[in-house]
Amino acid sequence: MALFGKMDTSGEKAGGTNEITDVEKVKVLIIGSGPAGYTAAIYAARANLSPVMYEGLQPGGQLTTTTEVENFPGYPSGITGPEMMEDLKKQAERFGTSVRFGMATKADFSKRPFKVTIDDKKMIEAEAVIIATGATAKYLGLEDEKKYAGGGVSACATCDGFFYRGKDVAVVGGGDTAAEEALYLAGLCNKVYLIVRRDELRASKVMQERVFNAPNIEILWKHQTKGLFGDGVVEGATLVKEKGTPNEEEVKIKIDGFFLAIGHTPNSDIFKEYLETDETGYIKTISGSAKTNVPGIFACGDVQDHIYRQAVTAAGSGCMAAIDAERWLAENPLK
Repeated sequence: MALFGKMDTSGEKAGGTNEITDVEKVKVLIIGSGPAGYTAAIYAARANLSPVMYEGLQPGGQLTTTTEVENFPGYPSGITGPEMMEDLKKQAERFGTSVRFGMATKADFSKRPFKVTIDDKKMIEAEAVIIATGATAKYLGLEDEKKYAGGGVSACATCDGFFYRGKDVAVVGGGDTAAEEALYLAGLCNKVYLIVRRDELRASKVMQERVFNAPNIEILWKHQTKGLFGDGVVEGATLVKEKGTPNEEEVKIKIDGFFLAIGHTPNSDIFKEYLETDETGYIKTISGSAKTNVPGIFACGDVQDHIYRQAVTAAGSGCMAAIDAERWLAENPLK
């Protein structure tokens, strides 16, 4: 599910011109929530920048779909994703952030004040913008992925692998991400099945060798996932081997966890006209900062991070974005 809308450069809707009369001027606009957005809001608010945040369609971001978070500093007994995001939201609001529900649907970063349209109805004119729209994990599109969300289905081995220590799990994918996830899980789990659609891996040669040499990783070549089964939680997967061939065969494997490693889609579509992105769509930032190629526009969290994708690194980059924005605004007051 894309959390932020596609760019519409027509400026018109059926029946006439789409004229927006509701316009609000703000100093700092934060687009998106989650650890990056909320942390940026906390720092921006404490710097008296009066930030306005629009949370997007999934307030709190991807972490709201995670049941237990045990690797975020400060929670020795762990905490659920939704609870942690609610804590961060309350902290941001405590210092004066105006947190609102709404989705950014258009953006114009051609000049200051920067213009962002919310829900195709309201225009925000901002002196600086912090983008924290995150990235959406790619799924296979199976109903069972929704059915067992939080009950054995995950798109982040680093986040959730700890809960499957000594158990059997499966990873779907054939690229570097899948290889990395499988190897990480191999250090925790009893057995890791790597489900690969083709008869070869797309991963780099180095990663392939590491996977091949891992004694508890079994590669299931030419397999596709048909469904998952289990009583409330994942207990196994139904696969199809050599689908569409005379040798097609249904295979069942017993697993406790099912990990998707087929990539993420950064929620950056409406910004691509103005901001530099990589080939996947991740917003490029200047090394060591949250600055983009457009002065006054900053990016943090998973929308610009395709390497770590952790709550704690997202929060850190949110802090960077707010401090960068504060300093930039002080040096570049809007006349």
